[in-house]
Amino acid sequence: MASLGKKNLLAIILAGILVSLLPEFISGQNCGCAPDLCCSQYGYCGTGDEYCGNGCREGPCSGSSGGNGASVADIVTQTFFDGIMNQGNGDCPGKSFYTRAAFNDAVGSYTGFGTTGTSDDSKREIAAFFAHVTHETGFLCKIEEEGGATKDYCQKDNTQYPCVPGKAYYGRGPIQLSWNYNYGAAGNSIRFDGLNAPETVATDVTVSFKSALWFWMTNVHSVIGQGFGATIRAINGDIECDGKRLDLVNARVGYYTNYCNQFGVSPGDNLTC
Repeated sequence: MASLGKKNLLAIILAGILVSLLPEFISGQNCGCAPDLCCSQYGYCGTGDEYCGNGCREGPCSGSSGGNGASVADIVTQTFFDGIMNQGNGDCPGKSFYTRAAFNDAVGSYTGFGTTGTSDDSKREIAAFFAHVTHETGFLCKIEEEGGATKDYCQKDNTQYPCVPGKAYYGRGPIQLSWNYNYGAAGNSIRFDGLNAPETVATDVTVSFKSALWFWMTNVHSVIGQGFGATIRAINGDIECDGKRLDLVNARVGYYTNYCNQFGVSPGDNLTC
C-alpha cells in the first residue's frame, strides 16, 4: 500500500510538471490574452464566467474584480451626469442620446468597473472614465467623431477582424471607439456585429456605453493604479503623450481633477503622461 501511494504521488507530480510546460499554461500565467479574452483570477485566458467573472484580472471582465461594495450608480448621480451634459452646446446630438439610465444598464455587464481597491480608488476610476468621456465627446455632445468618415481607420492586414467594404470604423460612442480591430473585438464581447454594423455604436445607446466600458476594462482598467497619466497613454498616448499635445493632456487632467473634487477624493499622483 505504501509503494502504491508513492507511485500515485509521483504520477501527480509528473502530471503537474507536464501541465506547467504547456504553452497555454505559460501564456495564461503571463496574462497576455487576446483583446476579446479575459484573464482569469488564476492567470488563464478564456471566456465565460470562469474567466470573466469574479477575480478577472484584465480583458472584458464581467465580474467584480475587487468586491469593495462600491455602488457606481450612487457615485454617478443624475446631478453629476447632468452637470457634464449641461455644459455642452444646446443643439448637440448627444443630449438626445446619452442617458444615465443607459450608462447604468451598461455598467451591469462590467461590474469590475469602479469596484476595485478602496472606495477612494472607485471614485478615482469613475472620475477618470468620465474625464475621458467628457474630452472625447465634448461634454457628452458628440456621438460620432467630427470628420471621421473622411479618415481611414482600417488596419488592412488584420485578418482576424477584416474591414468590410463600405463600412467605416471611425470614432463613435463615449470613448470614440475606432479601428476595425476594436469594433470586431468589442462586437464579439458585447454581441453586436461590430464589423458589418459599426454604426450600432452610434444608434443604440446601451451598446454605445458598453463599447466604452469594454474598451476601458480591456485597455485602461489594469493601469488605473499607476495614475491618471497612465490612462491617457492607454487611450491616446501615441498622439498626446511625451510632449506631443500638452494642451490635450492638460484638458483631460482638468476634467479629472474637477470630478475628483466633486467626489471628495484626491486625484493622486502621476497625472500627466
